[in-house]
Amino acid sequence: MIRAGKLTGPALALSLGIAAACPVFGQSLNFASDAGGGPIEIFADDGIEWQRENEVLIARGNARAARKDVAVRADVLRAHYASRADGATELSRLEAAGDVKISSPSENITGDTAVYDLEEAVLVVAGDRVRLDTGNDQITANQQMEYWERKQMAVARGRAVGLHDGKRIRAEVLVAFLRSDRQGKSRVFRVEAFDDVVIQTEIDTVRANEGVYNVDSGIATLTGNVRITRGENQLAGDNAEVDLNTGISKLLGPVRGLLVPKK
Repeated sequence: MIRAGKLTGPALALSLGIAAACPVFGQSLNFASDAGGGPIEIFADDGIEWQRENEVLIARGNARAARKDVAVRADVLRAHYASRADGATELSRLEAAGDVKISSPSENITGDTAVYDLEEAVLVVAGDRVRLDTGNDQITANQQMEYWERKQMAVARGRAVGLHDGKRIRAEVLVAFLRSDRQGKSRVFRVEAFDDVVIQTEIDTVRANEGVYNVDSGIATLTGNVRITRGENQLAGDNAEVDLNTGISKLLGPVRGLLVPKK
């Protein structure tokens, strides 16, 4: 039995149940929605404070909440729970602060703070440099990253940058869609970009209002105020295709150009 007050001791652990449930998606960051993952265990080096009236546990010092192969680590974790009629507890919200890292066998998200809504299965990580890594894929942002478990979708906000095998796409907002490969590991297969979209190839800089990048084909389709710049020359139009595998950029539809002759 746990009594109210502070619980201390190295790597102290508590177990809590969780109500949310939906199908499992490979080895991704399904901390909330992995129905077969069992209870969530909370560990802390510097002790866990249990505020019974507020229904919250506060874990300090190398704090960690773990469920199966997914873990949330931070300097401080606040676990909000609800008591059931049968006396059991169900974790509904997890708040993390200080050197936050959420990890699974195939994905990692890092930032300064995080809020995990376990009932909605939505994670929001904030910080000056939030980063998502999934094998060959990397997405960064300077405001926040949202991870929607049930949609297998990540939304990066604030000068977001997506990298895949050296290929780079930048925008104010990037929406990445993930799925599991044959090995069960999560990877990005589609990226949607919004506001001030920039793609840099070896010879061109391409800008647009919006874009969609198909990772498998390597083709980025751009729309809205498209500009392709090569040295001092610039072409403009409404739509473009950029092959990030070959570096070839194509303007589609009516095209306007500014060509500077060599002196």
